[in-house]
Amino acid sequence: MTKGNLHSSLNFPIGAGAGGSFAAYELRKLAAETNTPVEITVYERESHVGGRSTTVNAFDDPAYPIELGASIFVQVNYNLVNASRDLGLNVYSADHARPKESDDSIGIWDGSQFVFSLSNGYSWWNIGRLFWRYGMAPLRTKKLVKGTVGRFLRLYQKPFFPFSSLSDAAAAANLLDSTASSGEQFLHANDVDSLFAREIIQASTRVNYGQNLQLIHGLESIVCMATDGAVSIEGGNWRIFDGALKASAADIRLNTTVTGIVRNEDGSASLSSKSNTATEQTHETFDEVVIAGPLQYSDISIQPSLEHTPDIIPYVNLHVTLFASPHRISPKYFGQDSNSQVPETILTTLPEGLDLGSNEAGVGPSGFWSISTLRTVDRSESEDTQQHYVYKIFSPEQPTAGFIAAILGLNDETVDKDGSIGDLSKSDVSWFHEKMWNPYPVLYPRVTFEETLLAPGIWYTGGIESFISTMETSALMGRNVATLMFQSWEKNGLKSDHGAGSRAKTEL
Repeated sequence: MTKGNLHSSLNFPIGAGAGGSFAAYELRKLAAETNTPVEITVYERESHVGGRSTTVNAFDDPAYPIELGASIFVQVNYNLVNASRDLGLNVYSADHARPKESDDSIGIWDGSQFVFSLSNGYSWWNIGRLFWRYGMAPLRTKKLVKGTVGRFLRLYQKPFFPFSSLSDAAAAANLLDSTASSGEQFLHANDVDSLFAREIIQASTRVNYGQNLQLIHGLESIVCMATDGAVSIEGGNWRIFDGALKASAADIRLNTTVTGIVRNEDGSASLSSKSNTATEQTHETFDEVVIAGPLQYSDISIQPSLEHTPDIIPYVNLHVTLFASPHRISPKYFGQDSNSQVPETILTTLPEGLDLGSNEAGVGPSGFWSISTLRTVDRSESEDTQQHYVYKIFSPEQPTAGFIAAILGLNDETVDKDGSIGDLSKSDVSWFHEKMWNPYPVLYPRVTFEETLLAPGIWYTGGIESFISTMETSALMGRNVATLMFQSWEKNGLKSDHGAGSRAKTEL
């Protein structure tokens, strides 16, 4: 069957994360507006929807979902904000569950001291002592954030949207000056004082991307500071993508791995896939394919070769450690007296004078990127009810039992310091979950980005990763690909009795 004879459009996303779900979501909207029949199939190798937005239930209790990453989105994330509203999801302030037992919500630790702390959650801009310590740097940074984010938001509207070339769109929006240099260089060029850059902005790039200002490019450094209106979804942010896929009426095939794509002479693509619990492969043919995740991690064989093969880029190795304990974080570990209160979110930076350059393993003397107190949970043991704190640690390496014991103020003599968190007593660590993954790329400075159309009928959302790596930008690229795909159908006159027709599969 050829495209011109089709009476419906088949869309195939590979992957059910932000890019794939919003490609399906937008395509369904466009099809509905033009009364175009569309069939959408989504392949996802994991057992859940959401991609890198995923939750773990503390104590295996669904009443306590904990984000492994992608914990918040903000008011300028229009795709996520609008979808949350349209899908009827409940939105909470990002720190709604935080215990709020400490006067300080955030502290910046350089490995030997807290260089700064603040008490009002995710907003940096309304703290008098911020200006007392850093002078005009916060105002200059806020102005730079507003201008840079404003230029980026031009990509959401005509004539920039949809963009067939991210490189051209970034140049047209005057964003390449921020991607071409490191964060350190970009901030210096815009008269942001180095003290504020190192202590505040770098703390943000480290918790969000595990990268220092000498490494990460300027655009992502500034985007990290756009934190106003930080929120999250009740039950987990993955519910946005789950809702988008349901609204797309897609055929969602979880636990199914795509193994190969054969590009046919008529422009269609034959897809091979297999269930994760089976050995036999299935084969289907589609008119359009969307690869909605980093191609380098997909292990998909594509024949013949793509006309544009995305660069293989390094991704950050991140260890996420979730755990619960009846103990609060020990002030002794952070050089404070026993009566002090440790900030409930501890971000880190490098001490003054330590320059790790472009070292990808640049955590420095702190040894971790962040420690967050997420919430409290009441646990009943026999007839007693005890309050437990749920923590999240981001670090470049797996935390040892000795480190966990130290930050909880446990007796070091009873702990195998080189052991793992699972070696600690259940009375001290009542629940834990560990994961090592590659959640975001190393964001080196660059001025060119991957093509959106890798070959006829083969679309790609992952090229935006090295530009800005967030749930929101992946969702934007999903919408962008869907719009380009739909416009290509109309441009090529692929009409049926019901309107534009094509068969498209998108892999997310």
